[in-house]
Amino acid sequence: MKIIAVRHCKAEGQESDAPLTIEGEQQARELVEFLKDKQFDRVISSPFKRAIDTIKPFAEKNGLHIKIDERLAERILSAESDPNWRKNLERTYKEEHLKFPGGESTYEAKQRIMSFIKDLQSNSYESVLIVTHGNLLSLLINLFEPAFGFKEWELLSNPDVYLIDVSQNAVSKLWAS
Repeated sequence: MKIIAVRHCKAEGQESDAPLTIEGEQQARELVEFLKDKQFDRVISSPFKRAIDTIKPFAEKNGLHIKIDERLAERILSAESDPNWRKNLERTYKEEHLKFPGGESTYEAKQRIMSFIKDLQSNSYESVLIVTHGNLLSLLINLFEPAFGFKEWELLSNPDVYLIDVSQNAVSKLWAS
């Protein structure tokens, strides 16, 4: 099974209902062109507006239904405002069970994404397109490339597109804006 994993296009904020920026809308149109020759058994998105809006132009052009899956939602580091969030996020890549108030540990987020992958495998999909968020994407990649951590997360851009070959346990970057 192959997963094409897309980090959403540029958005106006981090809230679940944050829309894409004008640049993000243009990036979504560019994704249509980039993905035009690829076939997918399923298109699945995070429930966040910016993720859905990232793949909506591609789905509409190709007559595809976007399935929403809560397991692709961005990981919440903490429910509290944290001026040291970046440093604390870095800690969670090293301390997988570290959990902040109202947040999700790296371990828990990885369990969530592994559950998602197992469900895809049980459906015998060959090629799936998913749209998610930076932190969750980095943890997904980390499942296949353990060296992919905080520093690599910092280098992600909106949007990035990765190919994850689950059967070959391999990851490759396909596109970055």
